[in-house]
Amino acid sequence: MSESIKVIISGGGTGGHIFPAVSIANAIKAARPDAKILFVGAKGRMEMQRVPQAGYEIKGLPVRGLIRPLWSPKNVGVAIDYIKSLMMVKKIVREFNPDVAVGVGGYASGATLDAAASMGIPCLIQEQNSYAGVTNKHLAKKASAVCVAYDGMERFFPAEKIIKTGNPVRQNLIDTAISHEDAVRSFGFDPEKKTVLFVGGSLGARTINESILRRLDTVRNSDVQIIWQTGKYYNAKIREQIDTMEPIPNLLVTDFISDMGKAYKAADLVISRAGASSISEFCLLGKPVILVPSPNVAEDHQTKNAMALVNRQAAMIMKDAVAPNELLDLALETVASPGKLKSLCLNIKKLALPDSAEIIAREVLKLAGKDIGDNR
Repeated sequence: MSESIKVIISGGGTGGHIFPAVSIANAIKAARPDAKILFVGAKGRMEMQRVPQAGYEIKGLPVRGLIRPLWSPKNVGVAIDYIKSLMMVKKIVREFNPDVAVGVGGYASGATLDAAASMGIPCLIQEQNSYAGVTNKHLAKKASAVCVAYDGMERFFPAEKIIKTGNPVRQNLIDTAISHEDAVRSFGFDPEKKTVLFVGGSLGARTINESILRRLDTVRNSDVQIIWQTGKYYNAKIREQIDTMEPIPNLLVTDFISDMGKAYKAADLVISRAGASSISEFCLLGKPVILVPSPNVAEDHQTKNAMALVNRQAAMIMKDAVAPNELLDLALETVASPGKLKSLCLNIKKLALPDSAEIIAREVLKLAGKDIGDNR
């Protein structure tokens, strides 16, 4: 057997960065079971829990994001933490001695790939969004390859480095074997009626929550069943308000859905933010979706993600500012139109890029000089 491969994977902050990172790691291990993989994340962020749960070791850096406005004196502390992180990660890289470093976005990936590149380690960037962030645009100058999910990314990266791979998604979503009918029943609903899933991520999305909270009487009087994932941050206050009302039989309120594959299978229509990983999941699953881009993200990249689908009639969009008053009506109108649901399903499926994690893993192994077949 040839010498084992060593890979550092860095990034996180949100599930949209963590899920692809873990999927890439799993694909590397599937191709090269002897691979040694070390994650580098930001202390106090989601990856410090999620990565060990997935079975991988992770080291934490004190790195954090810039504070707006950029001239804030608090950014002096941010800069000091970044310098500390660079020193720490150089020590991590020296001790682990990786063959290749992979950055998936998030606070830690900038420091990690900066350090790795300065030490002669080949680097690969995985850019999930249709509009590249400042960190990845900077890192691309030093990277050997940039894996992207959208066309037109030569606006941000050297064309010769770009590889269109798509975004890796959670494999358990694809592997869900439950039928639509059984999935609907598992939520206590009638499979003969239409079901809409409102989802705002693990923490929740205030605007999406408000779109239901303001219109509970409309929900009660409709014939549509709603699965409402509020997120942990908002759940207590929402339940406090709902508990003062008469029960709404066609509304299921939950802070967190552990089996998103089952929830997606139950849904005839999904309402969601426009994160890149979520969009990739909708494409692969062929889910009709109304996207509500978050206005609280860098360079308004969620709107750009959404428009890449909307311009191909593969999704619908609603602006965050009007969603609290108009989103529910659009959802009820859309789910009542079989023709519209079918059209959205067919068009979004055309944009799916399957096997993304495996394709990226192959590129990682190439950069490391270790072909997939080298472990025989």
